[in-house]
Amino acid sequence: MEAASPIINRTGSYYNLLISFTRDFFISSSGAQVKVEELEGRTIGLYFSANWFSQCQTFTPILADIYNQLKEQGSNFEIVFVSSDEDQISFDNFYKTMPWLAIPLSDLQSKKSLTQKFQIEGIPSLVIVDEFGEPIQTEGVELIYRYGVQAFPFTSVRIAELELEEKANQASQTIEKLLSTHARDYVISKNEQVPVAHLVGKTVGLYFSASWCPPCVKFTPRLASVYNSLRDKKHDFEIVFISLDRDEEGYLSCCKSMPWLALPYGDEMVKVLLRYFNVQAIPSLIIIGPDGKTVTREGRNLINLHLDMAYPFTEAQLLSIQEKIDEEAKSYPKAISHSGHKHELSLVSASSGGGPFICCKCDEQGSGWAYQCIECGYGIHLKCAQQVDEDEQVKEGANTANSYCACNGK
Repeated sequence: MEAASPIINRTGSYYNLLISFTRDFFISSSGAQVKVEELEGRTIGLYFSANWFSQCQTFTPILADIYNQLKEQGSNFEIVFVSSDEDQISFDNFYKTMPWLAIPLSDLQSKKSLTQKFQIEGIPSLVIVDEFGEPIQTEGVELIYRYGVQAFPFTSVRIAELELEEKANQASQTIEKLLSTHARDYVISKNEQVPVAHLVGKTVGLYFSASWCPPCVKFTPRLASVYNSLRDKKHDFEIVFISLDRDEEGYLSCCKSMPWLALPYGDEMVKVLLRYFNVQAIPSLIIIGPDGKTVTREGRNLINLHLDMAYPFTEAQLLSIQEKIDEEAKSYPKAISHSGHKHELSLVSASSGGGPFICCKCDEQGSGWAYQCIECGYGIHLKCAQQVDEDEQVKEGANTANSYCACNGK
């Protein structure tokens, strides 16, 4: 079916945006039909999402919490689910978790026209529209992650106010403000309480992780190895685990595998820190400097790339590392072949196509120098390529030195 042509007495309203020739209603979570005209005068969030994508499953309960808070406050906000699910069962199972309205899955033309109108290129996506159907914000997902319920009514004026508040908070940021509450001024260490004040003057990593997250399970041992190495070298480095576990059993399981500190399970600061640092995926490692200010939000990538050499994660240290890598790259062969790929891999730099990439050997992010297949885009870290060679030599019985590779242990 084709989308409805404009209705004369509603031209320019949200109404024409949200109906089709065969439908002038939404469905509710109870199965009831709700007329589109009942949303007149409201701010509407069009939620493009699907059951099959994990990031949608992660974001939906966060959005539901914000939605329920706004409803309790009596706001004129409504959400409409625009599904990309592949069948009715998947749609029904996912929609059960949502307290808002939805366009029926069978109305494919409405989904297509809305996707095209707002140029939706990925999910989850939350587009906020006004009563005339015009977009107020197209990056609603990020705004919800960053500001939560405070983002409402999502106008540019409101977001500008929040950005000013955010800058003021960052300017006065300290480790104590980040981790303490009125009721708690400590973190946990093997069932003991360690005052947050003991972290002042140290470089601190805030580690967002969970037992149910496979990338977290993979990254934690690597981080622990770096942590222990830095501690052995007497560096003032500490990590605080911020759990996103769904139950206390998972939290305790994580704590057993971690040699560092932790916030208590279910602590109120977890949600605050998630929004403050705009954490949208885990594992995430935020580095706080000795002055209490944020050094980088890319701690995970830096650990994967440089191991303990990344410490103290400052721009000066990263520049020093990059200069060393640039010098080492001069001795690397211009092209290689290895068992992981059928085509020849060429040595590339950031200026010749290296850029940000995901290493096809270790599945971690890389940037700058890489071995890349010009034909199909397959790429790996330089040291992953070296590790492949050394692994092959080991198989042949050759003596090899340990590889300095951020991806070792995959």
